[in-house]
Amino acid sequence: MILRIFGMSFLISIVALVVAFLYGGPEALVLTLILGVLEVSLSFDNAVINATVLRRMSEFWQKIFLTIGIVIAVFGMRLVFPLAVVWIASGLNPVQALDLALNPPADGAAHFANGDPSYETIITDAHPQIAAFGGMFLLMLFLGFIFEDKEITWLSWLERPLIRIGKLDQLSVVIASTVLVITAAFIAHDGEQSTVMIAGVLGMISYILVNGLGELFNVDEEGDEPSTGPSDLAKAAGKAGFFLFLYLEVLDASFSFDGVIGAFAITADPILIALGLGLIGALFVRSLTVYLVRQGTLSEYVYLEHGAHWAIGALAFILMYSIGTPVPEIVTGMVGVVLIVAALITSIIRRRREGDDELPATADTALVDTKE
Repeated sequence: MILRIFGMSFLISIVALVVAFLYGGPEALVLTLILGVLEVSLSFDNAVINATVLRRMSEFWQKIFLTIGIVIAVFGMRLVFPLAVVWIASGLNPVQALDLALNPPADGAAHFANGDPSYETIITDAHPQIAAFGGMFLLMLFLGFIFEDKEITWLSWLERPLIRIGKLDQLSVVIASTVLVITAAFIAHDGEQSTVMIAGVLGMISYILVNGLGELFNVDEEGDEPSTGPSDLAKAAGKAGFFLFLYLEVLDASFSFDGVIGAFAITADPILIALGLGLIGALFVRSLTVYLVRQGTLSEYVYLEHGAHWAIGALAFILMYSIGTPVPEIVTGMVGVVLIVAALITSIIRRRREGDDELPATADTALVDTKE
């Protein structure tokens, strides 16, 4: 199972490292490896959330996500997206933006002094609007989960009161809008307020639209019972499958924004970013997603989904805060890892407790059968 799911990721990762070595020598190989490891280690919450959506999709749309979706993730978000930012922000055409990325001026300092910003500078300057869009999309996702009525709660002392107040209509929109206004007014730098507001509103609209379309065409599973393992059949096909696929791609993009921006702290080379974050990192995250679905891990460890959503909430607030103050990538990643690990540990404890509770009943039943 592990070899079948992760085998292609390992193979393509080796190819990516070879290409990086041929492209830029040992230094490029090391940088690509660092980017790949960084992306994988910081994206466990992404994989868990992807798995919660992917298991609701038909086999056809699962394959689309793992084929066309990976092309979008690798080339769209890790290569085309940074170039598009430079293209739009600088007024350069796509060819000039690519040339600026691949051939930075030798006299970089003089180039910058003359008013011609570098590729890396343009990307960094675009961080406020990127973070506002991604942060608001993820915040809406988080709020939608914690206000949703559910049988199983993880942090019950906090989640149950939130579920009760979540019955207020459009509370998620009210809270998200408040966070956005506070961010624009008190966190964003002077001159960035309107940009942050517009990008944040677009992030909210994107979530409402994509999530709403997915629910509109969604088909309820028989009995409304959760998946119990890898053999559970997904029901979402046709239009429902398409909008779930679209939702997953926007979700993956929102997760990717911070990683793509953070990658420029390691290298500004778009080829290495595409190889490291995309071909290595994104592929392993996809493989991990498939592993969670095939193994039925989310059904066995019921708090993982909760931990992943709390990690999303933390990431959303970190993204909004980073609009005014840089936040190290390791901090963002460690918050998510801590929450996922805590959810996994408490899930294991719950499983063992349930197993212990079932043992006496099993023993009593066996005793009755023997007497009969």
